[in-house]
Amino acid sequence: MLLRVAILRGRIERGRIIVDDPIDLPDGTEVEIAVAECDEMTAEERAELDASIERGMEQAARGEGISAEEMLRRLRAI
Repeated sequence: MLLRVAILRGRIERGRIIVDDPIDLPDGTEVEIAVAECDEMTAEERAELDASIERGMEQAARGEGISAEEMLRRLRAI
């Protein structure tokens, strides 16, 4: 099974999710959506978080990440 992760921005209009940028997935592709609400962040904090997420996605694309199993092992060791 191939897991593809994409972080998209969008908004709700009349009860529907409208994504700002197109994504090249075929029609009928099932997706899971996680709603993140955080009204306690400043614009600067949000920009910093977005940049950090983008760096992480780029690192993962280059194969510089660790497996989920390794991450769980490290978390359990804390």
